[in-house]
Amino acid sequence: MTATTRTPGSPGSPEAAARRSDPLTTPDGAPWDLLVVGGGTAGLVAAHTAAGFGARTLLVERHRTGGDCLWTGCVPSKALLAAAHAAAAARQAPRLGVHVGDVRVDFAEVMRHVHATIERIEPVDSPERLRGAGVAVAHGSVVMTGPQSAVVDGEPVRFAQALLATGSSPSVPGIPGLADSDPLTSDDVWDLTELPGRLLVLGGGPIGCELGQAFARLGSRVDIVEAGPRILGPEDAHAAALVRASLRADGVELHEDVSLERVEGVPGGVTAHLSDGTRLQADRVLVAVGRAPGTRDLDLAAAGVELTERGHVVVDGALRTTNPRIWAAGDLTGHPAFTHVAGMHGSLAASNAVLGLRRKVRLDTVPRVTYTQPEVASFGVGTESDDPSHTVHRVDAGEVDRAVAEDDTDGEVAVVLDGRGRLVGARVVGPRAGEVLAELTLAAQAGVSLRTVAGTIHPYPAWSDGVSKAALSRTREELAKPVPATVTRVLARGRRRWVQHRASAAAATPPAR
Repeated sequence: MTATTRTPGSPGSPEAAARRSDPLTTPDGAPWDLLVVGGGTAGLVAAHTAAGFGARTLLVERHRTGGDCLWTGCVPSKALLAAAHAAAAARQAPRLGVHVGDVRVDFAEVMRHVHATIERIEPVDSPERLRGAGVAVAHGSVVMTGPQSAVVDGEPVRFAQALLATGSSPSVPGIPGLADSDPLTSDDVWDLTELPGRLLVLGGGPIGCELGQAFARLGSRVDIVEAGPRILGPEDAHAAALVRASLRADGVELHEDVSLERVEGVPGGVTAHLSDGTRLQADRVLVAVGRAPGTRDLDLAAAGVELTERGHVVVDGALRTTNPRIWAAGDLTGHPAFTHVAGMHGSLAASNAVLGLRRKVRLDTVPRVTYTQPEVASFGVGTESDDPSHTVHRVDAGEVDRAVAEDDTDGEVAVVLDGRGRLVGARVVGPRAGEVLAELTLAAQAGVSLRTVAGTIHPYPAWSDGVSKAALSRTREELAKPVPATVTRVLARGRRRWVQHRASAAAATPPAR
């Protein structure tokens, strides 16, 4: 049976956050220029932005600043993945002629690395850093009482404008018996002190695949159950197939297009019954089936803020809610639930609120990355688009010399163009896919053509060589069309005749004496 614990400074422990609260009123008693509700990425960026513009800003966080990304999301998961990938690299080293012997994983040491990573980054998101930027910080739960008023743990707060940034939390379905198994989520899996011998992961999306692969590489026997037709549903079938093959190579058992119907037992002895009749044994169950917006306890109706059926805040393109004095940013808007989106939201919404701007969110170039091995990174229109005007240009990783040199050729770069030749989507599968995708994301955002990308000198041999080759493929295709091909042939023929004429003229001219 695996154990969990909550220690000060670890994910899940409120002791990690400084609890000192600043006064809930401004020095002169006037309303706050901006009340920021929530201290995750969106709230932190919004508060820093507003204070930087000179706005009197109060940020209220009920738990600890830093949000899911710091404590239970991006930071701990990537620290865990680093350890898992290191173990896998050691086991795979013989293919390159390097023999390291048996690979032993010290799970307690791995988790110490995870928590140490959080502790190193935490000061960047701390209340002290906020106060140093001129932001007042208070701890407590916010409940709206009117269009421009709220209470924090019962104490009144007045504001000219407010920004909601309360994020989201893992959803746990009401499957019979699941609660009795004390399921883990991405919030509390970081409290494990012992490696589960057998781990059942419910959900084959990015979180489920990342953590499932990580625990398999660290030594757990892992089953992933995905109710949809396949894992990584938002990505195309080829990308999912590459990840599927990698997961299976790591010993992960995949159960796709089946659902979990009921669970029996407690931690250390769990039996999961699937819809196809399969029974799975596990020590722990990890639930990764989505997240719910953090809007339930705010009484937003009192402030005139409308919600969707799923509980997300209704916002316009500028992130303003149905109350023109209140804005929203991050996961609770229903926009892609990524830290980088939350950060962009926070900056944009705070700028709009404080400066009276009407900048709008652009979502067509938002990148997403699944940090499995291989990584899958993409944005915009998918490569399986059924729009006949879309064209796709692909470069297999086997054509990228860096991939060949590292014997890591399971991947590709694919770009999607619309009928006017504009870059409207891309997908990269392979090592450092997120970093490789960034160039294409910038090109699409700035309206840069693939011809310009093709004309840019890329370092060699680098993983970005795949982007260069994809852009060159598009350029060569354009040059092969009838009109450009005719023009280039005429120019080449004319140049050849001119060179021949100059050579003949030079031969006929007697040498000067």
